[in-house]
Amino acid sequence: MQFEYTSQQRDNQHLYRQFAQQEVAPLARQIDETEQFPRELICKMADLGFLGALVPEEHGGQPLDLLSFGLLNEELGNACSSTRSLITVHSMVTFALKRWGRQAQQEKWLPLLARGEKIGAFALSEPNIGSNAGYIETTAVPHADVLVVNGRKKWITFGQIADLFLLFARQDGQPVALLVEKETPGLTVHPIHGMIGTKGAMLAELVLDNCPIPAQNILAGVGFGIMAVAMSALDIGRYSVAWGSVGIGQASLEASLAYTQAREQFGQPISKFQLIQQMVTNMVTHVKAARLLCLQAGYALENQQPSATNDILIAKYFASKTAMEVATDAVQIHGANGCSSDYPVQRFLRDAKVMEIIEGSHQMQQIMIAKNAYLA
Repeated sequence: MQFEYTSQQRDNQHLYRQFAQQEVAPLARQIDETEQFPRELICKMADLGFLGALVPEEHGGQPLDLLSFGLLNEELGNACSSTRSLITVHSMVTFALKRWGRQAQQEKWLPLLARGEKIGAFALSEPNIGSNAGYIETTAVPHADVLVVNGRKKWITFGQIADLFLLFARQDGQPVALLVEKETPGLTVHPIHGMIGTKGAMLAELVLDNCPIPAQNILAGVGFGIMAVAMSALDIGRYSVAWGSVGIGQASLEASLAYTQAREQFGQPISKFQLIQQMVTNMVTHVKAARLLCLQAGYALENQQPSATNDILIAKYFASKTAMEVATDAVQIHGANGCSSDYPVQRFLRDAKVMEIIEGSHQMQQIMIAKNAYLA
């Protein structure tokens, strides 16, 4: 495994950082406080190819290698975690379509998703079912030439504005993966507000009341949906979140370095205090370690190594844990200022907590990593 970026990856990183700091960061507080995501920002990301990062060129994408995709998520996560979350769920849908979709499905949806004309969302979680995804309650019953779907999906990131949902149901007791369009009769979208972090991710609850899903919108047949489609899409989601967590950690570190050099107590910058230096040391070390784990996971995923899923689990677990610890210390370093919306570290802390929950909770990651260790 190489730890040096290629010249193309370095150029990509520069582009992502420039875009994140110039176009995204100035909007981060507004996005957080209004809980609304600006359409013009989606258009800018689409124009730069970010929404087609995992879409093949023949379907209108501008495909990235998976390390560059990780760097994109880090830089967007550094500026605004809500913005990164759009890339996460949208890419989960495009990846699933690229890998599992039939040619007609790919030709219809991938160009639209790559151009940002349609937004994709991942609909797995339910009010009563989170990590226990193998026991989803939403049902799909064959009737004539359609599947009639009934159920509820909750905590769906960008569900308020998504045009296409990759949705999982049960048919004859077995999981099935479906492409559900926003205009489907019987589908109602209820916005969710008041989340602790990534407040601009426009979460929604979906209520499906006798929704007719045509056969051409079945992405994976009976018994194939969870283990194949959902798990491979979750690899992409967790990988994205891991890199986004590194971005939060790096942003928290950068804010703390600037603050401790500017803030004076007892006649000197607080950066001179040994306990502050200890906190900064931990920040630097843990963020770098998290980034290296993400690089390892990206290398394994790019090269389709058998260890890829477990490497992603480890990276997501450690990076989200690091983001929370580093953001907590950043708030502590800022003191009362850190609790104020005038400083971004309080947003970093709230967003970091979400990273420990989404795409598999902290505890579920621990269970799966330990299980894999015993099987090794």
